[in-house]
Amino acid sequence: MLIKTKAVVLNSFKYTDNRLIVDLFTLDMGRMAVAVNVSTGKKSKFPKSIFTPLTLLDIEADMKQRQGLQKLREASMSYAFTSIPFRPEKATVALFISDFLYHALKGEQDNASLFNFISDSIKWFDLTDNNVANFHIVFLLRLTLFLGFMPNLDHYTEGCFFDLIGSTFVNTIPPHHDFLDIRESAIVSTMMRMNYRTMHLFHLTRSQRNRLLDVLVAYYRLHLPDFPELKSLEVLRSVYS
Repeated sequence: MLIKTKAVVLNSFKYTDNRLIVDLFTLDMGRMAVAVNVSTGKKSKFPKSIFTPLTLLDIEADMKQRQGLQKLREASMSYAFTSIPFRPEKATVALFISDFLYHALKGEQDNASLFNFISDSIKWFDLTDNNVANFHIVFLLRLTLFLGFMPNLDHYTEGCFFDLIGSTFVNTIPPHHDFLDIRESAIVSTMMRMNYRTMHLFHLTRSQRNRLLDVLVAYYRLHLPDFPELKSLEVLRSVYS
């Protein structure tokens, strides 16, 4: 079956000298892995450069059921980056987010709302000139909505605790170790109410940002089976240290 859809590149790795395996998250088919013949020549049908992390593509693929690797027939950039590849701090954040999504979206089926959230977030991140030090924090918090474990703010009151397992705020210390103290719970509550346009108004110290990132990764591990250690995490820390 021939399908045309939009896609975001999550990961690519060299399979042979002129062949890549590319992991995509697509608008209409969800997660998809494709085999791509590439070259560095000007006349190459598939330039290797279009398969860098978080690149947004229009693709045409020959889909076959019960086949792990699909055949890519056409691919072109649907959006050309203006800043991400040229600003080291943005490129590092993009690498972290693509690495995170690669593991968080395993087995994810078609989900138009999720795809549009990711696509719109990438474009905003690329175009903004605002301070983006909190972008990955807000992105990971917002992503939980689409994966089914968004923190429930309905029960938040000053002085409560955030239960990481129950995804809710509680007035008493939970009977386990996976919870945040009063101060960190307040930070999570505030960040959940922010969006990309207002996040630069919330000033986190270096230690607060790193701690919140650790909490978020731990939170995902509680809710997603086999979520691994991310090598890109330490690289990200070095950028905002």
